[in-house]
Amino acid sequence: MAINKYLLCARAVGTHGVSGTLRLENHTDSPKVLAKLKTMYYKDKSGEYIPVKIEKASVQKEAVLAKLDVLSSLEEAITWKGREFYAAREDFRLRRGEWFIADVIGLPVFDAESKEMLGYVKEVMTGRIQDIYVIDDVNGGTFMVPHVSDFIKEVKVEGDDAGVYVSLIDGMRGE
Repeated sequence: MAINKYLLCARAVGTHGVSGTLRLENHTDSPKVLAKLKTMYYKDKSGEYIPVKIEKASVQKEAVLAKLDVLSSLEEAITWKGREFYAAREDFRLRRGEWFIADVIGLPVFDAESKEMLGYVKEVMTGRIQDIYVIDDVNGGTFMVPHVSDFIKEVKVEGDDAGVYVSLIDGMRGE
């Protein structure tokens, strides 16, 4: 599985004030993580990642207010509403045992005991309490697994044995 150098980190959902500040919807672990970034990137029409410097950022509830070097007025900022922003993977520090959600999408899912392949991670729904892994079942359909130690036994994002290893209870796959 190819690892992308850039990770989705935010989406502009509005403006703040008249100086061109954007209100960003956070797609990182927390708004504080997003507010610490010095550079973000957006994709141009050709798919190239274009860097923009963050002059100033602050957390406002669950959003981040960010002043970008390329915006100087409310009128300019309005045109950026809906734009997605990315961060360079190397701008984040992961601790041992941590991974990016983007690296889990597409991983095979195995029964932790039998090693039987159950499907592939289709999506990870993030929540306040725990993440939910949405799995495309090899037998058709989908099922969900909450990311708690009772069900998700191990996640390996690299190597020949990369995958999500689970222990399911009866009925979890909709059988």
